[in-house]
Amino acid sequence: MFEADDQSRSGRHESSIPAESKDVHALTYTFCSFCNNSALTSSSDRNREIIKMHTPISSIAGFIFILVVQIVFGFVFGIFSEYGKGLLPAEDGIPTPNNLGSYPHFQDIHVMIFIGFGFLMTFLKKYGYSATGFNLLVASLMVQWALIARGFFEMEDGKIRLTLGSMIGADIASATVLISMGALLGRTTPIQLLAMGLFEIAVFAANEYLQLEYMKIADVGGSITVHAFGAYFGLAVSFVLRPKKNDLALTNNLEGASYTSDIFAMVGTIFLWIFWPSFNSALVSGADQERAILNTYLGLAAATVVSFVLSVLVSHEHKLDMVHVQNSTLAGGVAVGSICNLLIHPYGAILVGSLAGLISVLGYRYLSPAMLNKMRLGDTCGVHNLHGMPAVLSAVFSAIFAGAASVTNYGHTLYNTFPAMRPLNDTEHGGEHDHSEPTPFGGYGRSAAEQAGYQLLGILSTVVIAIAGGLIAGAFLRAPSVRKIPRDKQHDDEDSWEVPAP
Repeated sequence: MFEADDQSRSGRHESSIPAESKDVHALTYTFCSFCNNSALTSSSDRNREIIKMHTPISSIAGFIFILVVQIVFGFVFGIFSEYGKGLLPAEDGIPTPNNLGSYPHFQDIHVMIFIGFGFLMTFLKKYGYSATGFNLLVASLMVQWALIARGFFEMEDGKIRLTLGSMIGADIASATVLISMGALLGRTTPIQLLAMGLFEIAVFAANEYLQLEYMKIADVGGSITVHAFGAYFGLAVSFVLRPKKNDLALTNNLEGASYTSDIFAMVGTIFLWIFWPSFNSALVSGADQERAILNTYLGLAAATVVSFVLSVLVSHEHKLDMVHVQNSTLAGGVAVGSICNLLIHPYGAILVGSLAGLISVLGYRYLSPAMLNKMRLGDTCGVHNLHGMPAVLSAVFSAIFAGAASVTNYGHTLYNTFPAMRPLNDTEHGGEHDHSEPTPFGGYGRSAAEQAGYQLLGILSTVVIAIAGGLIAGAFLRAPSVRKIPRDKQHDDEDSWEVPAP
């Protein structure tokens, strides 16, 4: 998603050869080989492109592979999963506690995943089928895979215990893949998205467990483990899949938006804006949850106002840019994610939200075009500006507020908010276990300054893991045996969908 003056590559070029012309092209290529070396080189490049388009992993075989994955998921759930103990029939008629109180949050997050993210990506003028349809497909598969991958780290008696809480966690995990999908929107096949998602969720689950269970960072709203991870994983994949310099001009005129597609994208923005407080507060309860809701709302509101004002100041002709309105207005929700339940005071939420709107708009206006022009790094939805940079901002502020945390201002709830700051051998204040045993990352009994350091280590290690994982995934997606979309066919529903005639 780039500025108008950065879309000079929008002319349609007929550089690829249709499947039905393969034999004719082969004869032409043979004839040209006797003509001149330049014709040979040009035809050879096009011939290699045809081979890539018609590889063993064709579109039909790919969708069969999706079915195989679904069948495998079914077997895994049948063998290794079970209802949580609270969902089983009560013994001796004694009622067991349940998590139905969190069902409204689950509904809200569900709306964000399947409507908010889906419609936010419909801004491309001829990619609405794919944006909403592939969002539905990818999210449906990734929710199941996230239940398995995350459950692997919490198995009881060899079983993955499924509860409403684990469903909320799986929904949030699937958002990671959808964020990465935004960086690649229009440039990958659904099979590539599935392959990327399968690998990404596995790495995500391991990193989440590392950050939350071992390093004990505070990240209630997932700014570090979800938004930063998804953004930089997707950018790393995009970097590996970037076009060659001489291919930059080979594109079509579908990379931009239309009046109607932008309106549909605004539907996604509004749904995400409305329900973001639920996303940030779903994993906490009581006063922490209420603070998370309040701080998220204030952060969103401040980011919205700043985004509108700054958009007019930096955009062409000093008019509002729909790119900023659709995306930067949401940056405040990301930026308060790691601190939403902390005692940051309402003015702190407004400050962080305002800064998020600022860096997001400037990122869309200046950074994204520079990344494309200097590095050939495409970021179709601008996930670096909506998710990446605001998430880093959130991590920095989480370190600041963790460094200021004490029993004086938090009381005994300090040890619930920052479990690693609980004194050694203390089981009195909100703890059920003896925490004298050190973890691989230094044990408990941390000072506020140490916890702040771990917050910064959390974002640093997450970004490194995400980039490394994205580079590996990108290398696989770039393999010759993986079907790819030719550059002049990208951002077009007709590559994968039956599209009605206009």
